Amino acid sequence: MLKGKSILVTGGTGSFGKKFVETILFRYPEIERVVVFSRDELKQFEMAQQFPTEKYKQIRYFIGDVRDRERLVKAMEGIDIVIHAAALKQVPACEYNPFEAIKTNIHGAQNVIESAIDRGVKQVVALSTDKAAAPINLYGATKLCSDKLFVAANNFKGKHDIKFSVVRYGNVMGSRGSVIPFFLEKKNDGVLPITDERMTRFNITLEDGVKLVLYALENMWGGEIFVPKIPSYRINDVAEAIAPSSIKKIVGIRPGEKLHEEMITITDALCTVEFDKYFVILPSIQLWDVDKFVSTFNGKLCEDGFCYNSGTNSEWLSVDQIRELIKSHVEPDFTV
Repeated sequence: MLKGKSILVTGGTGSFGKKFVETILFRYPEIERVVVFSRDELKQFEMAQQFPTEKYKQIRYFIGDVRDRERLVKAMEGIDIVIHAAALKQVPACEYNPFEAIKTNIHGAQNVIESAIDRGVKQVVALSTDKAAAPINLYGATKLCSDKLFVAANNFKGKHDIKFSVVRYGNVMGSRGSVIPFFLEKKNDGVLPITDERMTRFNITLEDGVKLVLYALENMWGGEIFVPKIPSYRINDVAEAIAPSSIKKIVGIRPGEKLHEEMITITDALCTVEFDKYFVILPSIQLWDVDKFVSTFNGKLCEDGFCYNSGTNSEWLSVDQIRELIKSHVEPDFTV
């Protein structure tokens, strides 16, 4: 699928970016070029220790910010595929610095779109978040806006041969700033701060996030929002899995947090198709034959009143399953 292709990954030194680059370098050794685009020179230096250009001839490290359209245009020279993973994503930081989030997550998204069209890129897949569904915080609102921009880009691309799609999923296990690394860091203190005992979240591993993006690249028609079917966990179960003897201290929900996350709202469900392992939220402006799309991938339209919510999910991770996932995907030496 990626033989002879050139790929640019914005936010390429982040948790997802590093795993995506690692995956395609090993799975597709005949890939032409991989451009790691990010603004952090230290993270690029550290990533270059793991993937040195002397050994991995395809890789390039390109310092730049998605806010800088001119730099993006330069970086996309000769690029076939763009994976857009760059974002400001820490909820409290976005609440405190709202316009900085807008400049990166919204203006940056439009810069990626326009640069990709100008440079003759063929495919763009943008990463979204469950917080973009019925958002109550600024991060979610900016990502919803970003999703809309990428979907709508299929309408104004003109005669350019390019497709834009989005993948939306929940908390990535082990990603920087997420709850599991935080609890692992705190487990020896004897006290774990818990925002609310009722809180639930969707969970996905980095590997499965990468698989979803690769699936989207292979199957996208343009304008879809791909949503995987993934399990939920209860915050109390995560605490029990990591530090069962610790005191659980309730500290209250932080600004902009929900008790439960959604990936598909009741309103979204009106234009959502269910498949075996994922859902697709269809573009609001019809871009192609929906009936043909549904039959091609053997899907069915969602029922009236359906929503995909972490609190009402049908699949849940047990305490033991959470422990095993931490061992296999986050911290190999983890012990209770």
